[in-house]
Amino acid sequence: MNIQNKIMLITYADSIGSDLKDLKTVLDKYLNRAVAGVHILPFFPSSADRGFAPMTYQEVDPAFGTWQDVEAISKSYYTMYDFMINHISRSSDYFKDFIANNKESRYSDLFIRYSQFWSKGYPSDKQIDQIYKRKPRAPYIDVTFEDGTTEKVWCTFDEEQVDLDIRKQVTLDFIKENLRFLCEKGASIIRLDAFAYATKKEDTDCFFIEPDTWEILTYCKEILDEYEVKILPEIHEHYTIQMKIAEKDYYVYDFALPMLVLHALYGGTSKRLVNWLKICPRKQFTTLDTHDGIGVVDVKDLMSDEEMDQTRESLYAQGANVKKKYSSTAYNNLDIYQINCTYYSALGDHDDAYLLARAIQFFSPGIPQVYYVGLFAGKNDIELLEKTKNGRDINRHYYTKEEIEEEVQRDVVKKLLYLMEFRNTYGAFDGEISVNDQTDERRLEISWEKGELKTRLLADLIDKAFTISYYDPTDKVWRLLDL
Repeated sequence: MNIQNKIMLITYADSIGSDLKDLKTVLDKYLNRAVAGVHILPFFPSSADRGFAPMTYQEVDPAFGTWQDVEAISKSYYTMYDFMINHISRSSDYFKDFIANNKESRYSDLFIRYSQFWSKGYPSDKQIDQIYKRKPRAPYIDVTFEDGTTEKVWCTFDEEQVDLDIRKQVTLDFIKENLRFLCEKGASIIRLDAFAYATKKEDTDCFFIEPDTWEILTYCKEILDEYEVKILPEIHEHYTIQMKIAEKDYYVYDFALPMLVLHALYGGTSKRLVNWLKICPRKQFTTLDTHDGIGVVDVKDLMSDEEMDQTRESLYAQGANVKKKYSSTAYNNLDIYQINCTYYSALGDHDDAYLLARAIQFFSPGIPQVYYVGLFAGKNDIELLEKTKNGRDINRHYYTKEEIEEEVQRDVVKKLLYLMEFRNTYGAFDGEISVNDQTDERRLEISWEKGELKTRLLADLIDKAFTISYYDPTDKVWRLLDL
């Protein structure tokens, strides 16, 4: 199924009900007008990081269901699957064969040996310091082969996520085989997870290396083009990188929007948000919340450092049940990268503020994505957080079908679903956007127009009040959306 300019749900396979069959049931029963697409977060057998350490792409984790269950969803909803282009599981058959057979393994070139990567056989302290890292350690693991020899092997993230060497033919063949397989299994979009880390060169930061980045993106795109499947590179970094990617006509993420909307609602000022809405890429997917946290690095230079700090502090002051320690090493996360909190709780569990945030997202350029916890206006799950001591789990509640039946009766969820239906069905969002400058920064006005179809969002960022009006071409009158 082709991509549509309609809202995409982001969910794990076992977060809405217990498996893929439950997910399909809930989608069809409650969400089929509000949701047109589904990003099913990694549903493959995995050894770590909630699916992001895949052992194979050829199987569905039996706990979630089968390929038939995945394909059943893909026949009714356009779907996004993940491909972790940077790494594969340490517990995979690929790495096990590497350990067993060392240089005789057919996968010997799939992984990056320090001894072969560095011209001296090892990096200097300066070279290690230069590498762009998300973890406070040198990016390697010590590997002992069955023949008794040892090597340092590149590992950027969790020790279960071993990096792939995209410079080698065996890796390019691995990529082609698995991308083709995922396309044949009903994907509309393939998300390249952590792709900017996949390019590595000595004496660089080993992050988004050019022209290597464009070469691997082109390689993947040409494979997907055979199936008319789109590609979405995933990257959290300075917004100018997203702009670079967009200039080459790829879809990108708007990861800057979440902090900009919080800044606007906390401070009652539209200035920074309006600037971004005017210049941001149009071919993009918008987010307010994801399975990770609320990204911070993405908004640098769209807001001043002082404004970023103020927004962070306002989140901790005004948010519900969110503390700085939840985004610290004590809970396996770093505050510099993201803040662990649901978006609803970031706005103090305040219905009006939350609905306004979603209205702004749906009127922003791009295809909106709504994370499943946000779909149900979910509060911070402190119980799960304390159980796992994983900061991200504050925003990863497991909803039973019985809970969902109750959640969809909440007034805020009913209004959100209605707003989503409007975004999916009113054709003006396929037209042109205009963002009006306001002399009073507490005001925000965004309009869309396509032919006779016109709609306008007017908001008061201090009072958290807003109206959505739209033109009815049949009766030739303007109407207010009844929220």
